[in-house]
This record gives sequence, structure tokens and C-alpha cells, in this order.
Amino acid sequence: MKVALCLLFGIVAIQGAWVNTAPEDWMEFKAKFGKVYKNSFEELFRMNVYRENKRKIEEHNQKFENGEVTYNLKMNHFGDLMQHEFKALMNRLKPSQKVSNNQVFQPTGDKVADSVDWRDKGAVTAIKDQGQCGSCWAFSTTGSLEGQLFIKNKKLVSVSEQQLVDCSGDYGNEGCNGGLMDSAFEYIKANGGIDTESSYPYEAEDDKCRFNKKNVAGTVVGFVDIKSGDEDALKEAVASIGPISVAIDAGNMSFQFYSSGVYNEPWCSDSSLDHGVLAVGYGTDNSHDYWLVKNSWGTVWGMDGYIKMTRNKNNQCGIATQASYPLV
Repeated sequence: MKVALCLLFGIVAIQGAWVNTAPEDWMEFKAKFGKVYKNSFEELFRMNVYRENKRKIEEHNQKFENGEVTYNLKMNHFGDLMQHEFKALMNRLKPSQKVSNNQVFQPTGDKVADSVDWRDKGAVTAIKDQGQCGSCWAFSTTGSLEGQLFIKNKKLVSVSEQQLVDCSGDYGNEGCNGGLMDSAFEYIKANGGIDTESSYPYEAEDDKCRFNKKNVAGTVVGFVDIKSGDEDALKEAVASIGPISVAIDAGNMSFQFYSSGVYNEPWCSDSSLDHGVLAVGYGTDNSHDYWLVKNSWGTVWGMDGYIKMTRNKNNQCGIATQASYPLV
């Protein structure tokens, strides 16, 4: 027993020393993102995860420098998470939920602009951060609603994701455990509105419903789905309607650490969707067509919170598979 205890204490001491003499970049990573671990075992594990992620990022970026890929990666606050941990924590869209709806977008076929960016028109609020809560669906919902309310009222108002997290359970949503944008639209319609962000701020955790009709920013009278898989229809909708709620496959390591460029991931699925985001525009960058997408992981991720996702390549990542917008 004494030998076993001595061996155990020795391991702890060695691991503690390893952490204390860890590479400078690891110490900088912890300081930059406020990382604190429960013990030296956990920190050692996380440091090794970080180092492996860093290796993969550097390997990918060398391909970018060589012109082999169209986007680069960077270390961010997800750097100490394994891919499956990241997916379980951040990507909680529930696309299996089916919401009955007979309103489908009818494209006119008219020529639309070669590029669109609704940020330039004032229809997009600042980048938000869902934190460690699987509420991506709520942020996608509010983003499209904020855009429609702006177009209608000529005033941009941030609306409450927390209300959707707390109050829309009867419509199939599960707060931080996931949900769906169409289900959220249904809730807002039935509820008679959604509060402003300032009156019902985001908490990144499930809480009791505290909706107050005195603080309503706007409501929904219905919602429109876009034909599944039709990128041309989605393009026309983005150009003529406004920011559109979309669901994507964001489960690849390349998405976790995306930095800039046109994201082109051949391993992306067009049907296994796990993340709700907002299509706010489209364009072409160095002959590569892209969708301009607003994420909800803060400004440290991607291009200050945005990503350019490949467009016109077989509905890559499923961006046109489950797209919709509210009617206000």
C-alpha cells in the first residue's frame, strides 16, 4: 500500500511539474481565454488536446499557404476540446423535429444582384455568443426575425434568445439541449411576441420563463420554408427577403477552428445538420462562390464571428436543406 501511495503521489507530482513547466503558448492560451481546470490531471489532458488541435491547424494552414485549400484555420476558445466534445456542447440543432407548414417560398426566377450583404443595409445585429449552451437555434431564429423587423419598421432591435430558451418548450424546443428555428417561430406566433434583448438578456443556461408583454419588440404571423436543397431559391430569398435562418453541418474540426477564406469541406454532410446559423448575404471571392453566414460563437471565432461558406457546390454542408424565415 505504501508503495502504491508513493507511486500515486509521484505521478501527481510529475504531472503537476509538467503543467507548471508547460510550453509558453499553452500558458498564453489559458490566459487569453480564461481557462481554469479542476486539477493537474485535467489540465494535462486539456493541454494535450490543445497541442493536437494546434498541430492539425498548422498542418491545414500549410496546405492553405501552398494553395491546396481555400480557407485557413486559427486557434480559438475551443482549442482544448476534442471534436466530439465540441459537437456535443455547441451543436444542438434538432432537425428531426418536423413543424407543419404549408407556406413555401416561390422563386420568381428574376435576376438578382451578384452579391448581397444585409449588414451594409443595417439589418443585422452585432455578433452574439451562445456560450456553453446548445442554443444555436435560438440565435438563428432571432437573427432572421431581427432582419424582418428592421425591414418592416426601419429600426434594428435585438430580440431575446433567452426567452426562446426558457419559454418555447411546449413547441418541441429543449433550451440549451437544442431546438429548431421553425418551432421557435411557431412559439413566437402563438405567444404574441418576443421581448427585447435588453429586457430579457441572455444567460447561456436554462431558466424559468419570464416573458413580459410590455417589453415585446415584435411578433410573427407565420413563417416560410424554402425548398429543401435549392440554392438558387435560397439565393433569391436572401436577396429579396432578407437574412434567412439556415441549418448546417458544423461538426467538422475545420469548422471548429475556421478563420478566414471560403470554407470548402468535402466531408460536410448535406443532411446530417447540427447547427443553426443565419445567411446574411452571398458573393464571390477569387472565383469562389460563397454564402456569408453569421454564427453565434462570439467575435473570436472566424471572420469576427462570420464565415464564408461554399455556394453552388451541391448544397455543401446542407445550407439550403432546412432554410426558413418569419413573416411579420
